[in-house]
Amino acid sequence: MWKTILRRVLLMIPQIIILSLFVFILAKMMPGDPFTGLINPQTSASQIAQIRQEAGLNDPWPVQYFRWVGNALHGNFGLSYQFHKPVIDLISERAVNTLYLAVFSVILTYLISIPLGIWAGRYQGSLIDNSIQFYNFVSISVPSFVWYLLAIALFGFVWHIFPTSGSVSVQASGFIGVTLSRLYHIILPGVLIALMSTAGNIQYLRSGIIDNQLEDYVRTARSKGVPERVVFNKHILRNSLLPIAAFFGNVITGLLGGSVFAETIFSYPGMGKLFIDSVQARDYSVMTALIVMYGFLTLLGNLLSDIIMSIVDPRIRID
Repeated sequence: MWKTILRRVLLMIPQIIILSLFVFILAKMMPGDPFTGLINPQTSASQIAQIRQEAGLNDPWPVQYFRWVGNALHGNFGLSYQFHKPVIDLISERAVNTLYLAVFSVILTYLISIPLGIWAGRYQGSLIDNSIQFYNFVSISVPSFVWYLLAIALFGFVWHIFPTSGSVSVQASGFIGVTLSRLYHIILPGVLIALMSTAGNIQYLRSGIIDNQLEDYVRTARSKGVPERVVFNKHILRNSLLPIAAFFGNVITGLLGGSVFAETIFSYPGMGKLFIDSVQARDYSVMTALIVMYGFLTLLGNLLSDIIMSIVDPRIRID
């Protein structure tokens, strides 16, 4: 198993290199440059040329790419043209906010989806099942940004219960004050992200429970007089959780990359909003660094999912 994990990690290296090259070329093909719209209209052509020359934007793209890779290997991902600070420092600041939001929403997602999936599967066709199915239908059919905007309108502007932007209040001070303020700011977006993320888990768990109830090993256990609670917990539920476990790694790494829609709509300063801002500002250094990081998180999520599957189900091994 460890040899396979090491092999998978080594295979990630050429995949990341190909992704970085592809992203870098696409970024250079975008119209304009990071200084478009930021230069005074009265600035002379010679001054503009000098600014771009100093930034290395006049060099051939292979030269720019290998210079960027060489600096990245030393932990230097360049300077953000928009925020005027090192990219690694900028991403580190935003990653903390995204981490808090991701942990909160992931925990809440599974606290909601697993009980609802169990109830829907055990009581198929009942009022509980029909209500949960209706909830799934509504959460899937209505785009997530509609719920985000509605929540902001109601809880932020009408009832004034939760803040609609930022991650920490400017009045917060001290460790406890900052922590409570941060939690207060992530409740609304975190709850909305969790509610929009439960439908898949509920459906997978419900279908798994319904299908596993008809398996031969379940009928055999019941015929031997095994208590129904043991049959359900040991045989039905455990095997029904496998599809959820298969995607658990991707869920974690996906949320660590930042929820683009939620962070942008709630003006939450995480990595998702940073990515949108960097694209709009043509901030190449930030944009390329974030996309490469997203690619790495995706590959890491696939690896984590395989490892989790092998732990949950001993029959599955990474060989």
